[in-house]
Amino acid sequence: MPITQYTPQQLKQRLEAEPAPLLLDVREPHEFAYARIEGSQLIPLQQISQRLDELNTERDIVVICHHGMRSQQACFFLQHHGYSRLYNLQGGIDAWSLACDSGVPRY
Repeated sequence: MPITQYTPQQLKQRLEAEPAPLLLDVREPHEFAYARIEGSQLIPLQQISQRLDELNTERDIVVICHHGMRSQQACFFLQHHGYSRLYNLQGGIDAWSLACDSGVPRY
Protein backbone atom coordinates (compact mmCIF):
# COMPACT_ATOMS: atom_id res chain seq x y z
CA MET A 1 0.00 0.00 0.00
CA PRO A 2 1.53 3.37 -0.98
CA ILE A 3 2.26 5.98 1.66
CA THR A 4 0.05 9.08 1.44
CA GLN A 5 2.04 12.20 0.62
CA TYR A 6 1.06 15.49 2.26
CA THR A 7 1.98 18.84 0.80
CA PRO A 8 2.94 21.45 3.38
CA GLN A 9 -0.42 23.15 2.76
CA GLN A 10 -2.32 19.91 3.42
CA LEU A 11 -0.40 19.42 6.65
CA LYS A 12 -1.15 22.98 7.74
CA GLN A 13 -4.88 22.32 7.23
CA ARG A 14 -4.62 19.04 9.15
CA LEU A 15 -2.92 20.79 12.08
CA GLU A 16 -5.83 23.22 12.32
CA ALA A 17 -8.33 20.36 12.73
CA GLU A 18 -8.98 18.00 15.62
CA PRO A 19 -7.57 15.61 16.38
CA ALA A 20 -4.19 16.82 15.16
CA PRO A 21 -1.83 14.13 13.88
CA LEU A 22 1.40 13.19 15.61
CA LEU A 23 4.31 14.97 13.92
CA LEU A 24 7.22 12.53 13.92
CA ASP A 25 10.53 14.16 13.02
CA VAL A 26 13.17 11.60 12.01
CA ARG A 27 16.09 13.98 11.50
CA GLU A 28 19.15 14.18 13.73
CA PRO A 29 19.04 16.12 17.02
CA HIS A 30 21.20 18.98 15.70
CA GLU A 31 18.83 19.43 12.73
CA PHE A 32 15.80 19.37 15.02
CA ALA A 33 17.41 21.94 17.33
CA TYR A 34 17.96 24.28 14.37
CA ALA A 35 14.57 24.00 12.63
CA ARG A 36 11.34 22.21 13.55
CA ILE A 37 7.59 22.36 13.35
CA GLU A 38 6.21 23.25 16.76
CA GLY A 39 4.88 20.20 18.59
CA SER A 40 6.97 17.66 16.66
CA GLN A 41 8.34 14.59 18.40
CA LEU A 42 11.96 13.74 17.58
CA ILE A 43 12.91 10.11 16.99
CA PRO A 44 15.94 9.99 14.67
CA LEU A 45 15.60 7.46 11.84
CA GLN A 46 18.35 5.23 13.32
CA GLN A 47 16.38 4.96 16.61
CA ILE A 48 12.93 4.14 15.24
CA SER A 49 13.28 0.37 15.60
CA GLN A 50 14.19 0.68 19.30
CA ARG A 51 11.48 3.26 20.05
CA LEU A 52 8.38 1.82 18.32
CA ASP A 53 6.62 1.59 21.68
CA GLU A 54 6.52 5.42 21.80
CA LEU A 55 4.19 5.54 18.77
CA ASN A 56 0.47 4.83 18.82
CA THR A 57 -0.70 2.62 15.92
CA GLU A 58 -4.20 4.14 16.24
CA ARG A 59 -3.09 7.72 15.61
CA ASP A 60 -2.37 9.50 12.33
CA ILE A 61 1.38 10.03 12.05
CA VAL A 62 2.95 12.60 9.73
CA VAL A 63 6.64 11.83 9.29
CA ILE A 64 9.03 14.73 8.66
CA CYS A 65 12.68 15.07 7.65
CA HIS A 66 14.74 17.64 5.74
CA HIS A 67 13.54 16.98 2.17
CA GLY A 68 11.22 13.96 2.45
CA MET A 69 13.54 11.03 1.77
CA ARG A 70 14.35 9.82 5.30
CA SER A 71 10.73 10.31 6.30
CA GLN A 72 9.63 8.13 3.38
CA GLN A 73 12.06 5.41 4.59
CA ALA A 74 10.62 5.74 8.10
CA CYS A 75 7.08 5.42 6.72
CA PHE A 76 7.98 2.18 4.92
CA PHE A 77 9.59 0.82 8.10
CA LEU A 78 6.58 1.74 10.23
CA GLN A 79 4.17 0.31 7.66
CA HIS A 80 6.11 -2.97 7.77
CA HIS A 81 5.61 -2.98 11.55
CA GLY A 82 1.83 -2.61 11.44
CA TYR A 83 1.31 1.16 11.27
CA SER A 84 -1.23 2.15 8.64
CA ARG A 85 -2.14 5.78 9.37
CA LEU A 86 1.04 7.22 7.89
CA TYR A 87 1.68 10.39 5.92
CA ASN A 88 4.96 11.66 4.49
CA LEU A 89 5.58 15.42 4.33
CA GLN A 90 6.58 16.07 0.71
CA GLY A 91 9.69 18.21 0.54
CA GLY A 92 10.19 17.96 4.29
CA ILE A 93 10.86 20.82 6.68
CA ASP A 94 12.44 22.78 3.83
CA ALA A 95 9.16 22.84 1.88
CA TRP A 96 7.28 23.66 5.10
CA SER A 97 9.52 26.70 5.61
CA LEU A 98 9.00 27.88 2.02
CA ALA A 99 5.25 27.32 1.85
CA CYS A 100 3.85 27.68 5.35
CA ASP A 101 6.21 29.13 7.97
CA SER A 102 9.11 31.31 6.91
CA GLY A 103 10.08 31.56 10.58
CA VAL A 104 11.42 28.01 10.36
CA PRO A 105 15.06 28.38 9.27
CA ARG A 106 16.19 26.71 6.04
CA TYR A 107 19.47 24.85 5.79
